[in-house]
Amino acid sequence: MSHLAETILSAAQALPEGGLLSAKEFLHLASRAAVDQTLTRLTREGKLMRIGRGAYAAPVISRFGARPPSTEAVVKAIESASGELIVANGATEANALGLTTQVPTREVFLTSGRSRKLQLGNRTVELKHGNRWQLVLGARPAGMAIRALSWLGPEQASSALKVLHTKLPPAEWAAMRSARAVLPSWMARAVSEVSEHA
Repeated sequence: MSHLAETILSAAQALPEGGLLSAKEFLHLASRAAVDQTLTRLTREGKLMRIGRGAYAAPVISRFGARPPSTEAVVKAIESASGELIVANGATEANALGLTTQVPTREVFLTSGRSRKLQLGNRTVELKHGNRWQLVLGARPAGMAIRALSWLGPEQASSALKVLHTKLPPAEWAAMRSARAVLPSWMARAVSEVSEHA
């Protein structure tokens, strides 16, 4: 194994699960073409996994063999490396908040960055660029509630909000009310109506 391949592998193995590598990190050791070829070869040999365009991670080795890193670990690594905000989509949030029993079959996240797909073994994880209002309160419960409402739509908003009003702590409900200026009109109106009648 070449010195470049050894350096790349030891860098990958030193990272926590889901930690990502890119060719740019090794350009001080060799040309771009040489780094790309080495990354491709290590991926072919199963020592690295290509997660997305220009992003690689080490597989997780357990007594059951090698597996891809967890979705959560990869999402956290992307957030810390890029500074993006990445949150679960509305269907996942509605399920987590008990507003639906429907379990999402696809792994879809909303991001403040560009839309793209990640490949984690045989799982495809989709990162979709989200609207500002969908990301406004981040991963906190009030942000989860906004994304859940977005997925449920105007028809189910008021009944869902009545449930949320009993579930969310007062500080989260207040945060959701304070975000009304950036929410779509139908959602801002529904939040106001439930607040008044509560």
